[in-house]
Amino acid sequence: MLEKLAKQTAIYGISTIVVRFLNYLLTPYYTRIFDEATYGIVTDVYALIPFALVLLSMGMESSYFRFTTRAEEAGGDVAAAKRKVFATTWGVTSLAAAVFCAAVVLLREPLSSAMGEAYRSHTEYIVVVGAIVMLDVFAIIPFSRLREQGRAMTFVALKAVNVLLNVALAIAFGVAGLYSSEFGVGWVFVANLAASAVTLLLILLTTGRTVPHIDRKLLGRILVYSLPLLISGLAGTANEFIDRQMIKYLAPGDHAAAMAELGIYGAIVKIAVVMTLFTQMYRLAAEPFFLSSFKKSDFVEANAAAMKYFVMASMVIFAGIVLFKDLFALIVGERFRQGIGILPVVLASNVLSGIWLNLSFWYKREEKTRYAAYITFLGLGVTLALSFLLVPRWGYRGAAWVRFAAEAAMVVWSYTLCRKHYPIPYDLRRMAEYVAVTAGIYAVSYFVGGELPRAAAVAVNCTLFAAMLLYIVRRERIDVRGLVGAVIHRGRV
Repeated sequence: MLEKLAKQTAIYGISTIVVRFLNYLLTPYYTRIFDEATYGIVTDVYALIPFALVLLSMGMESSYFRFTTRAEEAGGDVAAAKRKVFATTWGVTSLAAAVFCAAVVLLREPLSSAMGEAYRSHTEYIVVVGAIVMLDVFAIIPFSRLREQGRAMTFVALKAVNVLLNVALAIAFGVAGLYSSEFGVGWVFVANLAASAVTLLLILLTTGRTVPHIDRKLLGRILVYSLPLLISGLAGTANEFIDRQMIKYLAPGDHAAAMAELGIYGAIVKIAVVMTLFTQMYRLAAEPFFLSSFKKSDFVEANAAAMKYFVMASMVIFAGIVLFKDLFALIVGERFRQGIGILPVVLASNVLSGIWLNLSFWYKREEKTRYAAYITFLGLGVTLALSFLLVPRWGYRGAAWVRFAAEAAMVVWSYTLCRKHYPIPYDLRRMAEYVAVTAGIYAVSYFVGGELPRAAAVAVNCTLFAAMLLYIVRRERIDVRGLVGAVIHRGRV
């Protein structure tokens, strides 16, 4: 079973890494042409967009996977049943997106005022971003359909078109000097809007002539499943973006100083891209995999094994970044590198987010999605309480620790609920071992390597990373020679 998950993760993984890497090329570009406060606007907007996407998708992605599985289990005309699920979930999300965009256009003045000084003179920023959200929501369920059908390469190809066009336009606008115009940073959002429009047109070609159409009876059953996911998604996404808002409104200093801190924080979060990509590519493969038809015993076995390997891989990525964080710091402009000290905290938060993802599959499978709401509201409560305490004192550094504490609280409670209601024999000892080894390696690098000349410190870090890889290979008894041989053999076929 895990071979299928690993294959799908690899397909999504390699492709997603390439695609997202192209997208993240904009980070070194933007942090060299914009100052901290201007880049803070980019950080602010791209923290709010995911919240809007979660609100308007209404948990329908997971619902689509679950109800297409139900259609397979029920038998009969499975294809027709799946089309009805697709049309209904697509219809309700598209309707919500259109209403949202209209509301943004009508309320652009008060929305711009509420978002701060940087937006009051450019209400058009809000309109463009509202249109981006609408187009992206229109495409969510068609993209989910590609995942459900196992069409990973088509999925990635369309995502690649989106990113390539966005990057090309963003750089072209800079070369043309448009960022120095009155509209300024708004051209960043125009590039995104054009890319989203083209992507939507292309994905419409994959829908098999199905059009959005809401079946009210089916929608009622879907909403019972999806509404708890919507609530938890809103709270979870709030945990992801509210740290930016807390910096914006609570960081010491005036509005410009707060936006500068926000820009620094956003740039450092972007450096953690590898960990973010790994979690994202795993989610793309794991969600349809674990929500498909499984016997309970098979699900328990697969989820326990997947968790161990996820933690193992995450620790390798964590070590690879923190041991060479000075090199990764070169991704962003020099003015933004002062925040590099929070990178280990941000990475650790991303690891915890992935662990929580693994712990969520059992209640999604059992259709007890109310637990998602309980857990995410706990995280949101921790975020809000600690933000008011730490962000006014420590600025973006406090926000990083707040995010870590919130993710940790959600993982602890998720595991507690899992152990009580749906026991899964996770190999806690092995996972704790990998975490301890990684922490030990980082401690040696920090306290020993920090006192050495740069060349010697790099040599020490390379040795530590190699030792960690060797340890994992031997501990898991990985046949590296056989693995390499298999890859070469497949490449020749």
